[in-house]
Amino acid sequence: MADADLVLIDGSSYLYRAYHALPKLTNSAGEPTGALHGVLAMINKLAREESAKHIAVVFDAPGKTFRDDMYAEYKANRPPMPDDLREQVEPLIDAVEAMGLPLLRIEGVEADDVIGTLCRRCAEQGLNVLVSTGDKDMAQLVNDKVTLVNTMTGQVLDREGVKKKFDVFPEQVIDYLALVGDSSDNSPGVPRVGAKTAAKWLNQYPTADDIIENASDIGGKVGESLREHIEQLRLSRELATIRQDIELPANFDDLTPGEPDEAALREIYGRFELRQLLRQLEGDAGDAPAAEVDAEGDYETILDWDAFERWHEVIKNAELVALDTETTSLAYMEAELVGISLAVEAGKAAYLPVAHDYPGAPEQLPRDEVLEKLKPWLEDPAQKKLGHHLKYDAPIFARYAIALAGMAFDSMLESYVLNSVATRHDMDSTARHYLGRETIHYEDVAGKGAKQLTFNQVDLDTAAPYAAEDADITLQLHGKLWSELGKIQSLQKVYTDIEQPLVPVLLAME
Repeated sequence: MADADLVLIDGSSYLYRAYHALPKLTNSAGEPTGALHGVLAMINKLAREESAKHIAVVFDAPGKTFRDDMYAEYKANRPPMPDDLREQVEPLIDAVEAMGLPLLRIEGVEADDVIGTLCRRCAEQGLNVLVSTGDKDMAQLVNDKVTLVNTMTGQVLDREGVKKKFDVFPEQVIDYLALVGDSSDNSPGVPRVGAKTAAKWLNQYPTADDIIENASDIGGKVGESLREHIEQLRLSRELATIRQDIELPANFDDLTPGEPDEAALREIYGRFELRQLLRQLEGDAGDAPAAEVDAEGDYETILDWDAFERWHEVIKNAELVALDTETTSLAYMEAELVGISLAVEAGKAAYLPVAHDYPGAPEQLPRDEVLEKLKPWLEDPAQKKLGHHLKYDAPIFARYAIALAGMAFDSMLESYVLNSVATRHDMDSTARHYLGRETIHYEDVAGKGAKQLTFNQVDLDTAAPYAAEDADITLQLHGKLWSELGKIQSLQKVYTDIEQPLVPVLLAME
């Protein structure tokens, strides 16, 4: 698809998805912030990545719609909006307006119908539209001028993408939805008909009318159900159809962003403690994947293939590389890889994120492709690696069919061998004891207790310095500890002849 002339953001879709995807975050005053942060991060991400001069954010208006009049049970089984989500709606609306983005809420219809009408009007004018949504119903709008993107997952749906996802084409999606029904909307559909059956029928008979016409030829219990529920199928089709003919208070030319009200945004971001957004507003977090620098080190975030290839060459030519993984869990048997940290000289390191998936997360290099390219280096015993507790990192790679080799040094083991009782041997404690350095703690970036995030949910501006520092500190600890062990040959021999060789043995046993 060509560059979009208009970007439409389905705010209502993302409001619920962000609410359910993120932990129950609050500010220090106890006000809920999770959905607010998620939707605003998504909007900021989309605004950065798309260059369209025309944009609008569309929300459902409060109150009933024409579908409620059509079918009294429409959405009747859906519980009312949770109070902690309701509290975030008005601040979200205020923030979108303060960003200078056109905002549409039309009484009596849903956000889908507003978006559908704009899509039709623009397509008739030969304009390209990109709809940012997580709502499957929107697939019926896709054509050669309308494309969908799910900003939370990165999935893009054009005509072929719809076919691949649903096994029907966009013009068949309404009938597909009518057959399957939708429990969240209480749209009845046809009992016994699931996604595979609906797609099978629509590949045989192109429309629901054709299916009805040939209902007598469809056997089995599912055929009986179809014949018994034909009127219900027709009703479900009406409910699933996105209107494209509603009256709108704005046209294409009106949907142009204005100047943001930075004072209002600063007040909203400050009140709800949306620190990442506040940093972006203040200009501290740039849009480009540039080097991240904290007070102690020069750290880079790898977000494109050029940076990856540059670091790939660096580690292949280095005598020793400090390696660290960031994951979704401390339990390595269930942990998934979120990112990899690398360092080859003190004070400089890089973080390679591959699976941060919070709403609005920047695009990252695909994990499978990254690991495929790194596998020869990771499995090469001649390429020496250093870690802090490599016995944890190795099983993480093993989950992705990579047998980590070249585990030459481990700064946690070095600390233990040098003096087992001088300090605890976690990174924070050893860095404090041997380097006199206070590191970034996990709780500083992920929070504490029940509200603690998993690392894939931590925003990259916060995660990258923490992760890169792990590799940097590991390298610095090794320099200090190996020097000290070198002064006591008997201890160094214990390390080289017993402790380090035991690591792969223990891994195999576990």
